[in-house]
Amino acid sequence: MTAAEHPLPLPAAENALSTRSFIARPNVDTGYTGIHVQLDGVPSHHLPLLLTAYQYKFGRNVEAMCRHLIDDVAVGWDELGTDLLDNAPPALVAALTGGEHWPSRTLDHLVTPDGSPPVRMTVTEATADELDMQWGYVLHKEGIEVISFLHEALGPVVSWSTDPRTAFNAHPAAWSSLGPAPTVRASRARKPQSAPAAAPAKAGVPRAARR
Repeated sequence: MTAAEHPLPLPAAENALSTRSFIARPNVDTGYTGIHVQLDGVPSHHLPLLLTAYQYKFGRNVEAMCRHLIDDVAVGWDELGTDLLDNAPPALVAALTGGEHWPSRTLDHLVTPDGSPPVRMTVTEATADELDMQWGYVLHKEGIEVISFLHEALGPVVSWSTDPRTAFNAHPAAWSSLGPAPTVRASRARKPQSAPAAAPAKAGVPRAARR
């Protein structure tokens, strides 16, 4: 199976489930400071977008990327979209999306019970647990630290030079700070020999099962 056969999970408005995550920058006082992202927080979705955005949209400028993804957001992100692939080669965009496109959406228009303006959804190392985060993506100079909060509070770093078409493992236990970043999905359980051989599965999550 080639890298081009690993498109991003696609958006599914009809599926209300969420995988909560955040995008952050390192901070000497708080460990890191970032912003909440409500949907699609698994590495197989976020990492291809973030790696491509760094390599093309933001010209390998981590600070410019942090300003766009963290500082310029009033409340938080609902989801990250294919606008982060701007300026990437068409062949790469097609390989990642399969031709689908969806915009990044913010949470600026939330309605609070008392009608007050929504509060910025800031995440720090001290608050990530209490906010029930599932994944964290800290944008370091050398790469993206991926934190799986179902496993531990630290994570391996994915180099900025990593090919965005890499098939990243989305299983929380695979992302240990004691090992390298897992770049292949977990293998499926072996079927009985009597069962017919299955055709190779095409990577990516169907629209209706994405969240």
